[in-house]
Amino acid sequence: MVKLPRLYPILDRTQFADTESLLHAAAELHSGGVTLLQYRNKSGNVEQMLQETRKLRHSLGSSVKLIMNDRADLCLAAEFDGVHVGQEDLSPQSARRVIGAKLWLGVSTHNPEQLHEADATSADYLAIGPVFATSSKLNPDPVVGLEGVRRARQLTGKPLVAIGGVTRANARSVLDAGADSVAVISDLVHDPRKSAEEFFRILG
Repeated sequence: MVKLPRLYPILDRTQFADTESLLHAAAELHSGGVTLLQYRNKSGNVEQMLQETRKLRHSLGSSVKLIMNDRADLCLAAEFDGVHVGQEDLSPQSARRVIGAKLWLGVSTHNPEQLHEADATSADYLAIGPVFATSSKLNPDPVVGLEGVRRARQLTGKPLVAIGGVTRANARSVLDAGADSVAVISDLVHDPRKSAEEFFRILG
């Protein structure tokens, strides 16, 4: 079973003006103790995404596990460590066929039914959310709240990531509800290194 760090930052491309600022944020997060990062780019072209992800891999080396959002093909091309798929993306079964048995596979879920289905796949970890209201998605699913995290914890023995509106102010409550890790986007953008260090202090 995979071991998730308590903080799971997501580098959302929309938060960065250019590749250099994205790479700088990744380096700062690593300096702050981050060992797992997801690259998420919903609107970039394949060439740009491949260029950026290869630079990420090169700059961080093997010291940080890198997860590709959605694109199992680019996960392999950029030599990432795994892929994370959502409900509208490649199915977990199809993603696993592409990436093979050794790389990590994460699956997003938004309700008990989806979580139950994902739990039966070869996914290495499951995500539940949005826990709180979030601004990083145009059409977010209904908020599940801390009760949704507790319910998810009862339904799976796999590592559980909570996502959606998680900040330094509420992160501890999310772990207390049963999550193994919190995925964070917005609350790490400003001063990534200091923010990551504060998250780790809060999460213990």
